[in-house]
Formats: sequence, C-alpha cells, structure tokens
Amino acid sequence: MPQGHGREWLRHLAEGARRFEPVPPLAFAVAPPVAESLRAELAAAPLPGLSILSLSEAEVARCSDRRLAVSGLARWATMRRWLARTGAPEGLFLELDHLSLPLALGLPLGAGRSVSGILFRPSVHYEPGVWRHRDWRRDLRKDLLYRRMLRHPALTRVLSLDEGFPAFARARYRRGDKVEALVDPAFPLAGITGEDRKLAASAPAGRALFVLFGVLAERKGVPALLRALARLDAASAGRIAVIVAGVVDPAIGDELRDLLARLAAGRPELWIRLEDRRLAAGELAALVEASDAVLAPYQRFVGSSGVLLWAASRGRPVIAQDYGLVGRLVREHGLGLAVDTTDPAALASALATAALRGRADLADPAALARFVAGRTPEAFADGVLGPLAGPGILLTRQGFAAGDRKATSGHGLATRPAADHRV
Repeated sequence: MPQGHGREWLRHLAEGARRFEPVPPLAFAVAPPVAESLRAELAAAPLPGLSILSLSEAEVARCSDRRLAVSGLARWATMRRWLARTGAPEGLFLELDHLSLPLALGLPLGAGRSVSGILFRPSVHYEPGVWRHRDWRRDLRKDLLYRRMLRHPALTRVLSLDEGFPAFARARYRRGDKVEALVDPAFPLAGITGEDRKLAASAPAGRALFVLFGVLAERKGVPALLRALARLDAASAGRIAVIVAGVVDPAIGDELRDLLARLAAGRPELWIRLEDRRLAAGELAALVEASDAVLAPYQRFVGSSGVLLWAASRGRPVIAQDYGLVGRLVREHGLGLAVDTTDPAALASALATAALRGRADLADPAALARFVAGRTPEAFADGVLGPLAGPGILLTRQGFAAGDRKATSGHGLATRPAADHRV
C-alpha cells in the first residue's frame, strides 16, 4: 500500500542499485499515479538504466480485489505477463504473503523464469503461551500453503522480515533452506523545517505527548485507543496530549467521529487532535521527536511494523501490542511497553503509567540505538538485490484503497541474470 512499506522500499532499491557495478537496469511497474510520483522524486538524480512503467487499470483492479484468493491469482498472472513483456527471467514480489496460494498450487511462471519475495507475516512459528491469542486455523492454513509453496521449482528465495522464521522453516519444511532473513529498514532521518513542526507544536506544553500515525484503520487500533482514553481518570487525562495523524479508513470514519464526540463530552481534561491526511516525512519526523511515546496499539497484527523503527531511530519508546512479532520485538529489545491492546482498561493503564514515568523510564536509549543499528535502507537493498545475478530488474507493487481503480498492482521484481548464470 502507498501508505505503508512499498513506496519507501522502491526508493531504497533504486538508491541501493547505485552501489552495484555495473548498475543493474531496473524497471518499476506501478500504477499511473505512483509512476508519476516516482519520476518526480528521482528526476533530480536519475538512476542509469531505470525505467518506470505504468500498469493498466484492469491489472490494478484485479490485483486489488478484496478476496485474497482472487487478488493472489491476479498478481501471479500479472507477474507472468510483465516477465514475458520485458523478457526478464527472474521476479520478486515485495509482499509474498498473498502469493502463497498460486505458489502452493504449482502454477507455472514461464520457461526458464524464477520468482522470490518478501514474507511479512509468517506466524506459524508462534508458540502458545508466548504469542497471545494464537489463531490455530489461520496458522494451519499457512503451514499447509508454506509446505507446498516452498516446493515450487520456480521459487528461489523467501525473504522473511521475522528473523525467527528461517530456522523454523529449515527444521520443518522440505526446501526450508529457501527462507532467508531480511532486515526491515528504518526510514532515513528526514530533514525538518519550521513548517514541518507546526503539527507537533500544536500540542499544549507540559503534557506527555503520545502520537499514533500511519493508515488510520481498525486493525491499527485507532478505535481501541479512543476507547482506552475514555477510561482514563481525570488526573491522568489532564496530563496527556494525543495526536492521531494519517488518512482515516472510510470504514471507521463514522465510528471515530462518534468516539471523539464522546471523549470531548466525557473527558474534557484530555487534549486530542485528529489530523486526517497523509503527512510528509519531515512532519512525521518532527511529530516523533516531539513525542514522549509512539503508539502502536495494533489489534492482533502478526507482522512487522515500521512504527517501531520510526520510534527507535529517534530515541522514542513505544506503547504497543504484546502479540505477534511487534510484541516480541518490544519485549526482547526493550523498546517500551507491550500490553494487551485489545483490552481498553489495560491500554488506558499503560498510557497513565507512561505519562507518570516519562519516556526516559520507558526505554533505555542505548537499547533503542542497538535495535535500529544495522536496520538500514542499504542493508535492505543489499539483501534484496545482492544475491540476484546481474542486470535487468522489474518491480511491481500493490496498493491504494480498495476500489480505487488507480491503485498499484501486485508487488514484484524481476532480474535478468548474467550470461553465465542459470537459475
């Protein structure tokens, strides 16, 4: 999605390709509005051999279908077409999770062509008692699909953002050796202008500032946060300021307005601001730097989160779910408080505690620095591009809101190997 990792990763790959000798010819196949944006962003420093190609609206519509089986099969078909169209024999999906079905079915990719991809949510290795609320039906389905997809002869690599999954895959699955760890990159520190600081500066002084940003959807815990704030006692509410920033998912728009109205009536001591728009990188950087803690109250989300990296790279603790990969990273690396964010009372208690203790007591700055060290855009780009043998790369990506005919199509990357290399 353009609000998530994909657009950022395209820039990392483009910049990372500059370090190769020779620079590999690279092509991004994206939706028309994304293509226009990328051309503008890269115009000042063109990358030799880079092509930015536009997908058709029909491809976009099929690959954006809400039915995961339908969109997964459509993304596979789209990759096949683009590999054939460009002549590139090797492809990579930036989100492989939804491609597990066509891979498990053994669908052909084309003679002499191979594919790999980045896996966000390999939750099958979560242990009961450690990973709360394990969904055994979901994980049984994933386990069966992974077992079969890893046997697909055209699948060469599965790059896991969960560093614990590769060892599990090698021990459990035939051809589990295809699974490799890949760092989730921290966004490069952005320059901050005076204009960028206006949103952060709108919060009243003397209060603990909590910020939540990104795509404002139910699974990100926005309604859960507002319900938790309503449970604060008057003294705690008077110590807290909250800024929630990002594009509101229309599916929860009415609910958010209702919850905000109730907060205004029931907790007038609380200061809260909802900024319903996409923020520039400088604004996000200013917001995080001004905060006392960054909020990630996801609702049983199993995958990786760039929010942890945004916070740690700027020395700020998080208040996050205790479930899934996010919860494990917060606990193991000392990034802040990991709580049951599905319980409004538990989340409210964490907010009140954080407001009293202050950010210096929530996370050790040295621990935050250690967590983010090495999780760089350069390491990410090298992990993706380094093992690919030679020039000729195609990248496609899925995105925008469901139903938007200008959304991008299935994430993918393809490379043409050197003449003496065979995949």
